[in-house]
Amino acid sequence: MNRTDLHSSHLMNPLEERIGYKFRNSLLLAEALTHASISLERKDYSFDNQRLEFLGDAVLQVVITEELFSRFPDFTEGQLTKLRTRLVSRTALREHAITLRLGEHFMMGRGEEAGGGRDRASTLGDAFEALVGGIYLDGGLKAAKKFILKVAAGDLEKVTEEPEEINPKGKLQELLQAVAPSAPSYEILEESGPEHLKHFRCRVVWEGLNLGEGEGHSKKESEVAAAIAALRDEIWLAGEPLGVSPS
Repeated sequence: MNRTDLHSSHLMNPLEERIGYKFRNSLLLAEALTHASISLERKDYSFDNQRLEFLGDAVLQVVITEELFSRFPDFTEGQLTKLRTRLVSRTALREHAITLRLGEHFMMGRGEEAGGGRDRASTLGDAFEALVGGIYLDGGLKAAKKFILKVAAGDLEKVTEEPEEINPKGKLQELLQAVAPSAPSYEILEESGPEHLKHFRCRVVWEGLNLGEGEGHSKKESEVAAAIAALRDEIWLAGEPLGVSPS
């Protein structure tokens, strides 16, 4: 099957109504909702959503960054980064995908679907990013921005009303312990520089997973940076085991 075969798919219209955007090239919407697993089982599928996901991630970052920059003129780079982390986290993107019911429209391999792929957090988040990428290619940055800000309106209001900085380490522990009782641990991977200008690199590990790495001028700062990276990537939701790589 190629893109032309999917051009008139009846599944597209209800979704376009929900997202509030009519694709001029409906093939981009089909591509955004095609999981890579389908090509393993059906050789007639010559495309998937991975490239659009890559593009959509960048567009999402630009739009959210610009919006936060405008809303919080007195915030530092670090404060803005933490707010952006909340807005583009895997959890946030998954919730957007659920609201739009993207899972109903996935095209994926039977094995992936049988394994719960239609509801997997990473799959939903990736599909949302791919959808953003598709809208960007189809209608340009203005259309993508309108879509993103509409979908994220509720989350943007929350951070506007409650912009206080979260405790990244505490928040990470809270999320992880809702999954399993063990707490994350922080490991200093590297310490360099003279005494008055130390530099530390740290990673946070949980249940055999390397959740993220961070750097700073103190052990605490590097631990916080690692926690922020973990909150951003949410590897524990990926559904695939990732071992701790050697330091």
